[in-house]
Amino acid sequence: MELIITLVVVGLVVVAFVAIYNSLVRDRNRVDNAWSQVDVQLKRRYDLIPNLVETVKGYASHERETFEQVTLARQGAQAAETPGEQAQAENFLTQALRQLFAVAEAYPELRASENFQSLQQDLADTENKIAVSRQIYNDTVLTYNNRVQQIPTNIVASLTGFEVREFFEAGEEAQEAPVVEF
Repeated sequence: MELIITLVVVGLVVVAFVAIYNSLVRDRNRVDNAWSQVDVQLKRRYDLIPNLVETVKGYASHERETFEQVTLARQGAQAAETPGEQAQAENFLTQALRQLFAVAEAYPELRASENFQSLQQDLADTENKIAVSRQIYNDTVLTYNNRVQQIPTNIVASLTGFEVREFFEAGEEAQEAPVVEF
């Protein structure tokens, strides 16, 4: 009888371990999926930037330093590997884009250009999508991190290598999207 009770207890522990492990895998995969959605929107943003720079260059070719800053900030953002690095790089890119739009303000004929207006609208839409994707990612990370840190899932998480994930937090200077309307 004791053997049966021991086997039942061990069986329940194994089933609980497997269930907890599988739920952690599911949550980790949700975090990865949410990050890939952020990444898609960031790539869309990066694809818009060269067109925007080229459009502004056509009107303000002497603003070379601003164009170089935007290009370098874009390259840095594309090279970022972790959400923390990505957030910092995005802050620099946002600042560079603000400078680019400040340059554009000095050129009324540029602001009136259909191509520039279209790029502004595309960038504004993309910024909104990035904000939504960032929120979904951070909510997913919160859920995952809570499970990794709470008893009893923290025991299974530590035994099987699950680790807390980074949030994608924008700095204070990036709390506002670049102003794209004049």
